[in-house]
Amino acid sequence: MSSVVQTSLFDLGVSDHLPPGPLGGMIARQRLGRGAWVDLLPGWMSGASALFEDLLEQVPWQAERRQMYERVIDVPRLLCFYGEDAPLPHPELVAARESLNAHYADELGELFTTAGLCLYRDGRDSVAWHGDTIGRGKNEDTMVAILSLGSPRQFLLRPRGGGATIRHVLGHGDLIVMGGSCQRTWEHSIPKTARSVGPRISVQFRPSGVR
Repeated sequence: MSSVVQTSLFDLGVSDHLPPGPLGGMIARQRLGRGAWVDLLPGWMSGASALFEDLLEQVPWQAERRQMYERVIDVPRLLCFYGEDAPLPHPELVAARESLNAHYADELGELFTTAGLCLYRDGRDSVAWHGDTIGRGKNEDTMVAILSLGSPRQFLLRPRGGGATIRHVLGHGDLIVMGGSCQRTWEHSIPKTARSVGPRISVQFRPSGVR
């Protein structure tokens, strides 16, 4: 599998395979209400193009089918999950997780231990409105940190039960962290788009028992 991703502004003049930068003093928190928040740091992963291409080629991407009401449908993206004991597919993801743990461990009260990867091949791939409520996230405050690589896509948030939608465009190397009650009291999605967009990889770091 091969593709061409336009190099982001954060890649210009920066060599590939650099570790992610520190989070302290740079990341901005947005309070959503209901005890939920998101942290945002655009361009966290400098030199992200080589990482994107490596993951695109080396990760054993899998197509899945899931029960949806009375039908079994194709999941509109490719997936790969790395559990607590599974080695991550790239040293830069190890460095990213270590940086996240160094910043969030005290607030979270535990470490990020798993990584779920999604490949959105084009604008037809998406993820529907949901919260990560399989496991402890259904009843407990937790965090989910997402590193976005590749073509920019809209990342939407809305309160459960209705309310205004908050829109963020996640670009190449951007980081978003959902925390507090976000998985229980808010939903998020990546909508389909009719625009011509290239592939995007989402890397979701989670603590144990949260999916």
